[in-house]
Amino acid sequence: MKTIVIGIMPQEKIRERILAIARGEYKPRTSEPKIWFTSMKSLAEVLSDDNRALLKVITETKPESISALAVATGRKQGNLSRTLKTMSNYGIVDLMREKNHVRPVAKATEFVIVAV
Repeated sequence: MKTIVIGIMPQEKIRERILAIARGEYKPRTSEPKIWFTSMKSLAEVLSDDNRALLKVITETKPESISALAVATGRKQGNLSRTLKTMSNYGIVDLMREKNHVRPVAKATEFVIVAV
């Protein structure tokens, strides 16, 4: 499992960085964060102790569906689905659509946090 580098920077700075990249004025290095949060608080909400434990369960059990993951974790499916969608939006989890279900896949269980 790979380690994901996460950055923390104010929204204004993130916007400036993205625009500089789009204009070709700045080329990010491969070691730079790909995922950005605007505050330590927002990062802590997404990577809470419970959510990091959830990523570990996904990695260890490789559930076939969100329903199977709900049974394995004892969490309600609706709550779990919202959490996974948020993590998917940040690129921490992949939600693979297969036939009649969605299979969650953790992209990482280890993170490096860079505060700028």
